[in-house]
This record gives sequence, C-alpha cells and structure tokens, in this order.
Amino acid sequence: MTSPFYLAIKGKFVIAGKEPDGDSVRFIADDLDLYQELQRNYRIKPSRDRSVQLRFEGIDAPEVHYGKYAQPLGDEARDFLLKKMGFAKIKFQGDRVQSADPDTISGVILSQAADINGRPISYILLGRDAAQLENGDWTQVEPELLRQTLNYVMMAEGRAYYTVYTSTPRSHRQVLREAALAAREQDLGLWAADSTSIFRLVDFDSVTPPDGQLILPKLFRRCIDYLKAVDGGFRGNLTDWLEDVSRQQSRNENDRVVIRDRTQVSLSSLIEQYNSQIVFQEDLLDITFVEKT
Repeated sequence: MTSPFYLAIKGKFVIAGKEPDGDSVRFIADDLDLYQELQRNYRIKPSRDRSVQLRFEGIDAPEVHYGKYAQPLGDEARDFLLKKMGFAKIKFQGDRVQSADPDTISGVILSQAADINGRPISYILLGRDAAQLENGDWTQVEPELLRQTLNYVMMAEGRAYYTVYTSTPRSHRQVLREAALAAREQDLGLWAADSTSIFRLVDFDSVTPPDGQLILPKLFRRCIDYLKAVDGGFRGNLTDWLEDVSRQQSRNENDRVVIRDRTQVSLSSLIEQYNSQIVFQEDLLDITFVEKT
C-alpha cells in the first residue's frame, strides 16, 4: 500500500521563459538536496536556472502542446491554473511565457518520487496552506490537506481529468474521484465537452482545435502518435498500433490499467474501433494507471 506521507519542499514557481500547462509548471527548490530523499531521485535533472518540471499528482489537463499538436480547452486549463496560482499580466509568444507579474510565486510541493521522465510527482500548495508546512518534513497528506491543493481545485472545477496511478495512495484516489464525479455531474469545465467514451478518429483534426473532440489527454497522446505512424506507413487500427509499438520499443505505450482496483488489463483491451469510431469501454473514474518505473 502506498504511503500517504509526502516530503514538503519549499521554493518558488516560475513561468517566465517557460511553457506551463494545466498540470505542470517549473519549480525552483530552496534546497536542491531535498530531492535526494525522493524515490528515483537520480532522474531529476535541474536546469541551468535550478528549476525542474513538475508532474501534478492525480490530474491530467488538456494538452497545450504535444509536439505541434494541442487539445481543445488546453489554453483555458493553463490560464485557469496560472490565475489560481497568482500570476497576472501574462504575455505569451506562442506557448512560451514572455513575462508575468509577479515573476515567481512562492509555495511548496509535496512529493514522494520522480516519474520516468524525472519530474517530481507533486501536490501543490500556496500561501497560508504552504506556510503551515516545514521545509524538509515528511507530511501526512490527509483529506483536509489534499482539498487545499491546486490539484484538487483543478479537479473540482472540471479543469483537469481524473488520472491516477498505482503510486497514488488509495485514500487520495477516493477524494480526487469524488471531486471529479461532482464536477462531471454538474458538467463543469471539460466535462461539458468530453467525448472520450465515443469519438471519431479520422485524422489529426479529429482531436485538435478548432473543431476536434476533447478526450482523455493520455488517450489523445496515443492517438497522435498512432496517426503519425499511419502517416509513416503503418497499416492497422489504434489497438493494433498500441500492441505493435509495445512489442518493438523499450518504452511501453500500451499502458497497464487497473479496473475498479480489481483487474489489471492493457489500455488496448479497453478500446474498440469500428472503422473511424473509437469506443472507450470503461468509465474514466474507475481506472487507475500502473506507474511506470
């Protein structure tokens, strides 16, 4: 069972010169040595300005940029997050922030480990919620504290999808799922547009702005990579590609998924394709992705 204790690391969030999105910003820790206490810390590589890219625990917002592709509501999710953090007067050049007021926002991340890409998997706290924590303390993240995080706010406001992993404590999954369920029942934010259960995949325009359908970001990324493969000569449907690429590459894109905390299956087994129509056969709130290590 995953522990609910997370390491508090204080520092500041920075967006100028960066490309933030709705579930990830860059963070400069006051004490870089604290990263050494995290699992898979060897993967964390601070950049020249000492910042690292974060992965927000438990959520996945519509993509602002996946290569040259984006999703509907990606910009809206990002802008909502940055406003909630306290950034204003943000000027963009493309997806990159040119300037913002203030330049940085102080806060704390709560993390246990880095993901496969070297991003600390983190809950985010700001202001008084962050001030109550001591830098370097292992803190039990109980439901009351979890509901103070930006992760929870993004979920409760319907700005990000519920996307949890086996590394997420079960008690946290329950709290985040309740928030996502309430947002979905009210058609808040992305839930009013979500088409994950049934959508058409003809070409890149099918799932990108201005008229594309909004689907779970993880599935969107797989669809984009599949369409690139089709352009490169691949013959087969999406499930064929997921199974094929997983056999031929060291990095498995055919994610393992746990259904209702009972049955583990492959992502491809949850997808049915009828010509250009894709059917995702499980409720998004009932699945847990197996963390890649």
